[in-house]
Parts: sequence; C-alpha cells; structure tokens
Amino acid sequence: MRYFIEIAYNGSNYYGWQIQPDAITVQEVLEDKLSTLFKTEIKVTGAGRTDAGVHAKQLFAHFDCEEITDISELIFRLNSFLPKDIAISNIIRVKEDAHARFDAVLREYEYVISLKKNPFSEGLAYQIHNKPDVELMNKAAKVLLDYKDFQCFSRSKTDVKTYHCIIKKAYWQETNEGLIFTVSADRFLRNMVRAIVGTLLDVGFKKTSLETFHKILKNKDRSKAGASAPAHGLYLTKVQYPETILN
Repeated sequence: MRYFIEIAYNGSNYYGWQIQPDAITVQEVLEDKLSTLFKTEIKVTGAGRTDAGVHAKQLFAHFDCEEITDISELIFRLNSFLPKDIAISNIIRVKEDAHARFDAVLREYEYVISLKKNPFSEGLAYQIHNKPDVELMNKAAKVLLDYKDFQCFSRSKTDVKTYHCIIKKAYWQETNEGLIFTVSADRFLRNMVRAIVGTLLDVGFKKTSLETFHKILKNKDRSKAGASAPAHGLYLTKVQYPETILN
C-alpha cells in the first residue's frame, strides 16, 4: 500500500533532501528510521529536492509498505526515532499510483531576511545590514509572472527537459524583523528561488534596473543574473496535490 508522509525539517545539518554519497541527507535519515520500524527496507520518494542548508516547513514523500493499522502510533514512534531537527506531522493513505513528485500541482517557498543581528534567527535567516527598496523589488517580482522560461535562474549543467515554470505569485512583505519573499509555482528549477532572491536584491539596492531585469529574463543567461542568496534563508513552505490522489 502507498502512503504520503508529511515532513518538516531544519536543513542546517543536512546536505539537502536527496541521498548523496558520503554526506548526510534528510532522505537517508528518514529511510533508515522507517526501515528500522518496519523491519524491512523502505524507500521514500520526495516531492522535490532541497539543497544543502535549505529548510522545509512542509514536504511530502511517498513510500510503500503493508497496511498501517495505527497511523497515530507510527507517527509518535517515528518522531521518537528521528533527530530533533526532523519532524513528521502526518501519514496519509493514497492511491497506489499517487506520486509525491509528479502529482504535485503547486510548490511554495519563502525566503527570510533579517535586517538586524538576532541570535534566535542565526542559521534561519539571511542577515543584511541595509534595507533595500522593497517597493522596487515588488515591481520586479511582479515581472516574473509575465515570463515562463527561467533558464537565467537555473543552475548550469542541470538535467532538465524544459526551463518553463508557471509562477502563480511572487511578492515581498515587511515584518518586524526584516523581509520575507514568497513565491509559488507549478515547479521550480534547481537553485531558482535563491537566484531570483539574489537578483531582486540587486534591484532593491539599485544595482540592477527594472529594464535590465527584463533583459536578464529574456536573455536566459545565468551569468547575467545576480548571485544566489544563501541557502539558510530559504524554506519550502507548501506542496499541494489534487484530492484525486486520496484513496
């Protein structure tokens, strides 16, 4: 039987989600603990892969096993086995062909920026010293909705068939501590959100004009866009699926 598992994690101690040789990852830890509990090898497939140091408030993965008779008990036992920086909030029975990655219809990220030193956000937000022009960054963020090809924000030498993504929303908001950038789309390219944030900050600091921002998108050249913002400010916050995947 197939189940979806809902996960949250602080990515500071992990080399991303996906299993890597000679590096600890969230997927590896989760598979190990599930296999221990079920006393058989369990493989999980995630909705996507977060890079090293990136956090997730909500990520889904699927796995196959015999029927789970007490889901609440399994969640409790699994959370007891897992390290403190990984938590399971739900396990859901789904159809046998449901797929955590391919059935996702929307993914949402937040990028958190701190405008002052805060020991409680260390490793959980990107600290900058001067406030950028938020209104200007929101004008640039709105431009993203007019484009579909985001090769300019993709990691080079990545193995994808298309650079097309449909961005549904992209905006900055001010908080008491700093700034949060929210962006949602049907899919994202590797490094895409961090590259967008870095480029929007260039706009906010008047290093890149709105006209140049348009040119960067049209030219599809990663070297023309801004530097990627640090991983530790990025959070995967939402993954949505159609109700048809439920059993």
